[in-house]
Amino acid sequence: MSALDDLPPLRDVIRRHELSARKSLGQNFLLDLNLTARIARASGPLEGVDVVEVGPGPGGLTRALLALGARRVIAVEKDDRAIAALGEVSQHYPGRLAVIAGDALDIDLGSYRTDAPLRVVANLPYNVATALLVGWLTTEAWPPWWQSLTLMFQREVAERIVAKPGDDAYGRLGVLTGWRAQARIMFDVPPSAFVPPPKVTSSIVHLVPRENPEPCTVAALEAVTQAAFGQRRKMLRQSLKSVFRDPAAALESVDIEPTRRAEEIDVAGFAALARALSAERAAKN
Repeated sequence: MSALDDLPPLRDVIRRHELSARKSLGQNFLLDLNLTARIARASGPLEGVDVVEVGPGPGGLTRALLALGARRVIAVEKDDRAIAALGEVSQHYPGRLAVIAGDALDIDLGSYRTDAPLRVVANLPYNVATALLVGWLTTEAWPPWWQSLTLMFQREVAERIVAKPGDDAYGRLGVLTGWRAQARIMFDVPPSAFVPPPKVTSSIVHLVPRENPEPCTVAALEAVTQAAFGQRRKMLRQSLKSVFRDPAAALESVDIEPTRRAEEIDVAGFAALARALSAERAAKN
């Protein structure tokens, strides 16, 4: 019996459903229900909230979300073995757990939004975590369909997500995140908490969308940051040659010194460069 609910211990669930973690699916299971409850609480009060969970596995976090009051959990899982295990959780919480079989990268999760706030809370599979985050940050409609994201990443990735100008980890992901969200690392999770234990420490990151991000297009911002950070040790007047006809002039037009480097430019500066690039491209047409 667990302190969280009266469902069977997760180790029993894994054994009965032969749920050995598969590296190909990026699976590392959290079996400590106190820890999964801490992750669920990191997203804020759950009463009246719908939650999307990606990669629930045997259902430890799923159980915590439901036990702590989530109105409904939409669990997206591509492993048939886990889907069978989640059926037991669904029976325990009738009408509150919807299990979607499939790959979250291919599913429009925003379509599950109803009249309740919709959050994402997930121990993301490492092999798709960054791709999922980028997709949620670059959704066309803004504010987005998600009220907040509470996600687990490898610590190295988490540091890139929250990085600011001047930080060693500052790069394209930090600019993209900072453009559209406020992000912070809530706490770390040691390798020993998982089965099997990964080789790295993990971190829980909480993101809230900005109501009014700097105006620019995703395509232009990605083009500018890719060029700038692709040659991050070079001055911007050199690294931006692949996207601007006259990089020095473009930089001066947005009050950025051409001799500066990518790691020194804040989100507002990159957004200004993205607008300048869009204007240059429009002028060509």
